[in-house]
Amino acid sequence: MPAKKVARQQVKRGLRNKGVRTATRTGVAKALRAMGAGDLDEAEAAVTQAVSLLDQATHKGVVPKNTASRGKSRLSARLNRLRETSAS
Repeated sequence: MPAKKVARQQVKRGLRNKGVRTATRTGVAKALRAMGAGDLDEAEAAVTQAVSLLDQATHKGVVPKNTASRGKSRLSARLNRLRETSAS
């Protein structure tokens, strides 16, 4: 392929990937803030949304599979700790 066409494609892909990456990071940050606030119901909803966003980013090739898996695992572990502290 001609270099100019590849450069144009990279710009388009970069813009698309930037939006997905931003949405994913925002979702994860919201989940962490909700868990930090200690509201269990809000935290569960936020973590579910963040996991979904990570899965979407992985499917689109923006985030590597293992990176998303590690992020989901860390969110789940933190949510489980919150559940334990709120139960006792």
